[in-house]
Amino acid sequence: MKEIKIPELAESITEGTISQWLVKKGEKVEKGDPIVELETDKVNVEVNSDYAGVLAEVLHEEGDDVEVGDVIAKVDENGEAGGEDTSSETTEEKTSDASDAKETEPAKTEEKEETSQSKQETSETESEGSDKEVVASPAARKRARELGIDLSSVKPRDPLGRVRPEDVDEAARTKEEAKSAPKKETKSKEDKSKSSEKTEFSKPVERVKMSRRRQTIANRLVEAQQGAAMLTTFNEVDLTEVMKLRSQRKDKFLEKHDVKLGFMSFFTKAVVGALKDFPLLNAEIQGNEIVMKQFYDIGIAVSTEDGLVVPVVRDADRLDFAGVEKEIGKLGKKAHDNKLALSDLQGGTFTITNGGIFGSMLSTPILNAPQVGILGMHNIQKRAMVMPDDSIEVRPMMYIALSYDHRIVDGKDAVQFLVRVKELLEDPYDLLLEG
Repeated sequence: MKEIKIPELAESITEGTISQWLVKKGEKVEKGDPIVELETDKVNVEVNSDYAGVLAEVLHEEGDDVEVGDVIAKVDENGEAGGEDTSSETTEEKTSDASDAKETEPAKTEEKEETSQSKQETSETESEGSDKEVVASPAARKRARELGIDLSSVKPRDPLGRVRPEDVDEAARTKEEAKSAPKKETKSKEDKSKSSEKTEFSKPVERVKMSRRRQTIANRLVEAQQGAAMLTTFNEVDLTEVMKLRSQRKDKFLEKHDVKLGFMSFFTKAVVGALKDFPLLNAEIQGNEIVMKQFYDIGIAVSTEDGLVVPVVRDADRLDFAGVEKEIGKLGKKAHDNKLALSDLQGGTFTITNGGIFGSMLSTPILNAPQVGILGMHNIQKRAMVMPDDSIEVRPMMYIALSYDHRIVDGKDAVQFLVRVKELLEDPYDLLLEG
């Protein structure tokens, strides 16, 4: 039997949740075949088999949390597809016909492997002298960390000595009952305890477990608000010239570049132009240093069924309008198909988010840490505007918002940055010449 383990995923990712088994127990796999889909904090990744054979054992079910290095399945290199059912039938035939020795070999092999596995796990249990040596499922280890339980003090009910979450819960209850007085816990433990408590309702409710990505989004948003001095400034843009230019060029643009000329390329190029004039918006804080980035990797927020992701358009300053549109379209499709790689999400210098596609008129976008600036686009609405000659015209207007980290970006720079974005969008021919 060969073990399939969770491989090293990325420097910042140490655990995940089993989203879907792509191969079922008893099915044949080839070396390099994806066998399970793993949901991590950032993207979904597929774990491949390092061996060819039959998936003999599945040690973790869908929804289980696993860590890097955990064994999730075992592959029998000598097995055949459907071998589990065949071995069962062979055992029955052995009882009725002991002369058929060839058919009973799989059953004997399986018994030997089970005996070997039992001895191995028993010896591991006997040799445990610390938490790390305890044979426990990842879910049990996580539960023990949440409840502050020493795994070596937990008595497993599993005959093989494997500690499961219910064993940890039982140990926690026993510990609580043994206390003569309530013991004060740290704030972090109280928060975890509160999160594990379930409020009962007298009326019908539906409980849905938060996906790992949704949990990560929630944590990062809270961290962004707590870790930065975030402020937001607003302005409005007259998109008359952008819409006129799109109307004039869209057919030729599509024919030449095989991609539609959208609004996002205009906003991306306008942001790059403004970042060159106000470089602090393209920086980040590292310790007591300000890192001024000399490149322009612009994150474009994309809404998916699992939550918001921000794939990055690399070197947006070097791309023309068609290049920006193609890259945004490619990344958007990968996001909706759950095919984004970690490299697609890392290293952005500034973010653009468009709530206008959902009808938002005004909002205060939250920073995508460690970035110090994010531009919010909103719905386009026709409004009566007073022109320089005091005439009144109906114009397509959009409110735009800039959230920024006041620790390194002063209000003056933030306001002028947004004014520069407005100027570039209201005279988009400069963008075409510069882009």
